[in-house]
Amino acid sequence: MQLRVPGPTPCPDDVLQSMTRQMVDHRGAEFMDLAQRVTRKLKGIFQTQGDILTLTASGTGGLEAAVVNTLSPGDKVLSVSCGVFGDRFATVAEKYGAEVVRLRFEWGKAADPDQVHRMLQSHMDIKAVLVTHNETSTGVTNDLAPICRMVKEFDKLLLVDAVSSLGAIDLPTDEWSCDVVISASQKGWMAPPGLAMVSVSQRAWEAERSATMPRFYFDLNKAKAFLDKGQTPWTPAVPLFYALDVALDGMNVEGLPNIFARHSRIASMTREGVKRFGLSLFADEDYASNVVTAVKTPEGMNVKELRKLLKEEHGIVLAGGQQKLSGHIFRIAHLGLVNEADMEQVLTGLSLALPKLGFSPDKTL
Repeated sequence: MQLRVPGPTPCPDDVLQSMTRQMVDHRGAEFMDLAQRVTRKLKGIFQTQGDILTLTASGTGGLEAAVVNTLSPGDKVLSVSCGVFGDRFATVAEKYGAEVVRLRFEWGKAADPDQVHRMLQSHMDIKAVLVTHNETSTGVTNDLAPICRMVKEFDKLLLVDAVSSLGAIDLPTDEWSCDVVISASQKGWMAPPGLAMVSVSQRAWEAERSATMPRFYFDLNKAKAFLDKGQTPWTPAVPLFYALDVALDGMNVEGLPNIFARHSRIASMTREGVKRFGLSLFADEDYASNVVTAVKTPEGMNVKELRKLLKEEHGIVLAGGQQKLSGHIFRIAHLGLVNEADMEQVLTGLSLALPKLGFSPDKTL
């Protein structure tokens, strides 16, 4: 089966096999070694010397942890959003009482750093900025570096949703002065769902000391205190720690520059392939994501029928559109465990499936 949705992604065999190990005492020496080893490896991928905390939760749990540990009810927050997940980050902050100023961009377009700058100029009382690095709902990667510079120019906290980008797209956490960065195991990390990884800068810890949003399970100060002992506050998903440990070894063998280059290469191959068929990309190609390609559905075609045909006849699983994009796009994910041969198989499957639904590709592979 070719699972080409933007999470969960396929896992290497050794990662899956690692989860068959027997459980260990999560308050004992074995888990202490495991937790500290995973944390050291994560720092290399996050490109940070700061703290990293691994929570048994989805990526959304990591977003919630970022919000409730740095903000207080009534704090003004700037949300920079160009899709479903940017909007979700803002909604989390609103649910906990933040005053959210929403800066929305057209879906398929990237956030404009100049507009971010203007919003920060006109709302000097903003405390924090929320931004999604890679928006999988639209296939767009925001140009994060200039946004980071502007946020720091105005001395604001920067909370970054890097759930789908870290481990696949370059994000130097410390160099770009990101205060909290969130990722999740089921994306570029090639591990099963269930772990959220959160990096916390010194500035974020300073904010945490005065933050008053309620928190219990997602209390990062408590998580740090336990990690210093090689533990987690609550029972961790031990098999997922096993899996992430092995996955990180594989990532370190490949090396970050090679990982980024592979994702860029396969993304380009995917985009060029669908365009050769006469299909149109949904995202602005200048900001098209290297982890997922969003494709406009040909007029009159039923996306559900296309996805069903690809799965049943070719063993290929693609994603549809979300919310207002449902039925209007389909998405081909290419992150984590993926190579050129995988994407060639997907493109071949598309070339065979599309004519059965009334669309004739201009050129097949």
